[in-house]
Amino acid sequence: MKRRVVVTGLGMVTPLGLDTDESWTALINGRSGIAPITRFDTSDYATKIAAEVKGFDPEKRIDRKELRKMDLFIPYAIVAAFEALERSGLVIDESNAERVGVVVGSGLGGLPYIEKYAAILRTKGPRRITPFFIPMVIVNLAPGHISILTGAKGPNSCVVTACATGTHCIGDAYRMIQYGDADAVIAGGTEATITPLAVAGFNAMRALSTRNEEPERASRPFDLGRDGFVIGEGSGIVILEEMESALARDANILAEVAGFGMSGDAFHITAPPEGGLGAVQCMRNVLKDGGLNPEDVSYINAHGTSTAFNDLFETQAIKTVFGEAAYSLAVSSSKSMTGHLLGAAGGIEAVFAVKAIMEGVLPPTVNYEEPDPECDLDYVPNEAREIRVDVAISNSFGFGGTNACLAFRKFVP
Repeated sequence: MKRRVVVTGLGMVTPLGLDTDESWTALINGRSGIAPITRFDTSDYATKIAAEVKGFDPEKRIDRKELRKMDLFIPYAIVAAFEALERSGLVIDESNAERVGVVVGSGLGGLPYIEKYAAILRTKGPRRITPFFIPMVIVNLAPGHISILTGAKGPNSCVVTACATGTHCIGDAYRMIQYGDADAVIAGGTEATITPLAVAGFNAMRALSTRNEEPERASRPFDLGRDGFVIGEGSGIVILEEMESALARDANILAEVAGFGMSGDAFHITAPPEGGLGAVQCMRNVLKDGGLNPEDVSYINAHGTSTAFNDLFETQAIKTVFGEAAYSLAVSSSKSMTGHLLGAAGGIEAVFAVKAIMEGVLPPTVNYEEPDPECDLDYVPNEAREIRVDVAISNSFGFGGTNACLAFRKFVP
């Protein structure tokens, strides 16, 4: 019999704030984290805006000497993980260390330092490359450092599935606990790739918004005037635990993981198939895994990237899966304020879905000004909404046609 899995801790570093409370407050108040890029000169770029994390000081949590061995995606994950652990009250010691795992991934990993040291190699030669370069940039050093700093000796892994990374990581952690490989897992996603090369690459694909004069209004999921996504950065981490062990230590249980679904489009390296057929299968899988009926779901935190095809085909997929119930669902995109955190998106959006259940408040989709006639669902336009949320789904769809969905429900022992 599969074991039940609950959420006991949440942690975030986002463009909206440096912890969960700051980020959630900004989100439900409709405040955007998108502004002009400060990391590099954007004079030659079509896109000059991004959702950067502001005021981040990792030295409050991490020794300065150790920080020199980490590209930025790693400290984001460590700080979010520390917050989630502290909020959960989970103590890792000799009695449980081998039963606590870490599953944290990133879509692009240490791209900033790859760019930096590629330039050093070209201009100064191979002897000027630090011996810490490789562990600075490889993706699994995010869970690696978290394991070292917390003492968690259970399964240690990372998933790299583009924009579905964070959701796949949490889903894998859920399965590890269900099947007895761990009793608790620190899980989520992290990303820090607002760099010259990343922005140039996405610009070459014409994927990014160029609404540079109005940064806060640039990300507009499901709006007729959407013109691309806005790149963001940060980390979202959850603490998952086996229900009985969480209850035994009197943990504050925030929600239960109701189900996990995955699928592949088998269609195109970057574009979703018409009708969102891969997303359809993914959402059907999460409902099946959770034993859920379409009418059980109150809220979907959509992938909602603010690109023409994603928003249209995700809408079509929701209508295919939920039928008439789709029109009584609330669907919103937090990316309208956070931008798209790529590999970290599923991590922060899982936290937002859990918070919606906890608080009975739905984040709005801001900048929803001119409805797209083909996107005709309830997108919680522009203002947060108070509503009881029994079941929330978080959707994540990535390049390569990789899809992942998580369902959370209000916890009932």
